[in-house]
Amino acid sequence: MNKLNDFPYKNILVLGLAKSGTATSKILVKNNYNVSVNDLKASNEDQVVKELQALGVDVVTGSHPLYLLDNAEVVVKNPGIPYENALIQEAKRREIPVITEIELVHYLISSPYIGITGSNGKTTTTTLTHEMLEQSNKKSKIAGNIGKVAVEVAETLATDETMVVELSSFQLMGTEKFRPHIAVFLNLFQSHIDYHGTYPNYKAAKTRIFENQTNDDYLVYNADDNEICALVNDASAKKIPFSSSQKCLDGAWCDETYIYFKEEPIIERQRIVLVGKHNLENILAAVAASMLAGATKEGIVNVLTTFTGVKHRTQYVENVNERMFYNDSKATNILATSKALGSFEQPIILLAGGLDRGNDFEELIPHLTNVKAMILFGETADKLEKAGLAANVSTILFVETMKEAVDQAYEISNEKDVILLSPACASWDQYRTFEERGDMFTEAVHTLK
Repeated sequence: MNKLNDFPYKNILVLGLAKSGTATSKILVKNNYNVSVNDLKASNEDQVVKELQALGVDVVTGSHPLYLLDNAEVVVKNPGIPYENALIQEAKRREIPVITEIELVHYLISSPYIGITGSNGKTTTTTLTHEMLEQSNKKSKIAGNIGKVAVEVAETLATDETMVVELSSFQLMGTEKFRPHIAVFLNLFQSHIDYHGTYPNYKAAKTRIFENQTNDDYLVYNADDNEICALVNDASAKKIPFSSSQKCLDGAWCDETYIYFKEEPIIERQRIVLVGKHNLENILAAVAASMLAGATKEGIVNVLTTFTGVKHRTQYVENVNERMFYNDSKATNILATSKALGSFEQPIILLAGGLDRGNDFEELIPHLTNVKAMILFGETADKLEKAGLAANVSTILFVETMKEAVDQAYEISNEKDVILLSPACASWDQYRTFEERGDMFTEAVHTLK
């Protein structure tokens, strides 16, 4: 069991429970820190609240009283809580540091770990990297946005294990000393502006992944993304590029036939199961990260010849009477949907729509050339219709439910069509999570049979 070493605060306020707040609170208590917890939506009758109270934690629910800051030396904030929160604003006014749970990893383990971020592709790349290490007889554990909370994994991480952490901008914004030995920066696209306020703020949060790295560390970055190239220019880590369009003899790259790491051919591209140009980029990033962490060529080949995708991420669902259904519910922004659309040569019926975050969809228009029909739902349906009309999509329908969307898509489809759920929007106008949205799509597809 790893202990917190040299964490420089004694009195800690944990803001927000959920998984990360609960795990953080329990680890802090085990390490003899004074912990208070505040959660607006929790109730004193909740099991997790009772568990923490039994450990001696002062838990305040239902409001955010400012007196909780009177003895606090640091606030550990749930990543999803916006910085506009009154308690956070008051903490900043009092010059009390505000961090996220991921920062505690720095104080729990000294062994190297891998951190992966980007606007899209994080989960697929994290999963691929983990699997490549495992298939190379290297012990690996997934943490962060997928799998367990990072502090939980770090607490029990053995010295011969590698932690592979998926990192969001929300998590990274609350770091001070967090320092992955191998950082992976996949891509950058305007996203989460409702949280960060501006695109520069979002970019600044993402760059936290490499800002504490030294020349002893590695930074795997997308050499085809000009913004990322500019951002990493002054990074201290050893820079390892990956590219799907140019030769990178100091990183991961490909030609029409092979995937390479530096000058070594790794696998013939025709043997790779995972489809799509965006997944090719994810594969290249994972190859670079896993090779740097000790993966073998054989282990990488084993993964790439069997891995068909992560659930809700251009996930193949079913062939129903020669119609191919794909669940890409994780596509919560325009870039993700654009990349999903580019994965297929067949005619596509696109199911899209969701929470209105103020975006228009003009950037989606060039990617709709292969879309024969759009089935639209949610708050953004009208905006998506405008994009579809501008792209000359011949059929545009509006529906209320996912079951209706799937049924309508099947009714207007032909053999060999791809029916793709790739919403380009968050799910919260109609569903609790993108997973729930994807599960309802999958269930509706299965009922067609």
